[in-house]
Amino acid sequence: MRNSSLPRRSKLLLVSSIGGHLTELLLVSKILEANADSRWVTAENDQSTSLLADRPVTYLPYVAPRDWRTALRVLPQFHRLLREEHYDAVVSTGAAVAVPALLAARSLGVPAHYVESVSRFHGTSMTGRLVSGIPGVGLYTQHPERAQGRWRHDVSIADSLARRSAPRRKQGPPRIFVTLGTIRPYRFDALVDRVLKVLPPSAEVTWQLGVTARNDLPGTVRDYVTNAEFSRLAREATAVVTHAGVGSVLQLLEQGVEPVVVPRRAARGEHVDDHQMEAVDAFTRIGIATCRQVEDISTRDLVGGTLVLPQSRTATLPADLQHLA
Repeated sequence: MRNSSLPRRSKLLLVSSIGGHLTELLLVSKILEANADSRWVTAENDQSTSLLADRPVTYLPYVAPRDWRTALRVLPQFHRLLREEHYDAVVSTGAAVAVPALLAARSLGVPAHYVESVSRFHGTSMTGRLVSGIPGVGLYTQHPERAQGRWRHDVSIADSLARRSAPRRKQGPPRIFVTLGTIRPYRFDALVDRVLKVLPPSAEVTWQLGVTARNDLPGTVRDYVTNAEFSRLAREATAVVTHAGVGSVLQLLEQGVEPVVVPRRAARGEHVDDHQMEAVDAFTRIGIATCRQVEDISTRDLVGGTLVLPQSRTATLPADLQHLA
């Protein structure tokens, strides 16, 4: 059946937003064994430039969630990319930038595939609903129980999350890394305020805030960090607190760190919807993280020590997680 499976060992145009969507697409591309001459299309920031440093890449303006004006503005650029060079298919993990990419692909007769985020354990994202209206686009869920109609199950990052060894506690003076990811334009002041309230006086803390700019914080404050710096900060920390972005959690697990995971809430204006609540439910069931609502974070969470998996853990990880760059 047409579009019944994702293309393997092919030259692909790989399209995603920055943040968790890009992390997921990296993992998906490894599962698909995408050719080395595949081209990446995303926005430019510290994460994307470090992750894609040695890969063919085209940077386009950032398309924020539901920013359809910018999505339409980049549509001609996807037409140009697909006319200038042959690609066997276009594959995207979202978010809004997937719409112009897949529209351009289908208008030019190029096979097009959309992989819904692993964080969508129950409902379908706005992007998923929109691209499902484009004739001929292959639609994929990462959860086999959700495969129905045009939605098929082919690859799954979630299966990788459960493969883990018994953790150990990292000891030492409190050294805390708080990371809010790269999602724009959504702030997460509630998490920052709660950590401030329960922060041990002696703690050394590094904040990666994204768009949640603040001038009242102790320690080191960064808007964004490179992938290499993220890895270093995570491994050196005795506790890591992160928003429940699947990309951030995946990167931390790859470093052997089991973080304190806190979901953004739509009611507080912290995200477009509550899909991070679904992710937290799944993380709790799998047992890969300490999950807290903002109001439940305690000093004990910050001084109890991040759960760090033994170095030998990477030998048991599937290849797609072992080689996350």
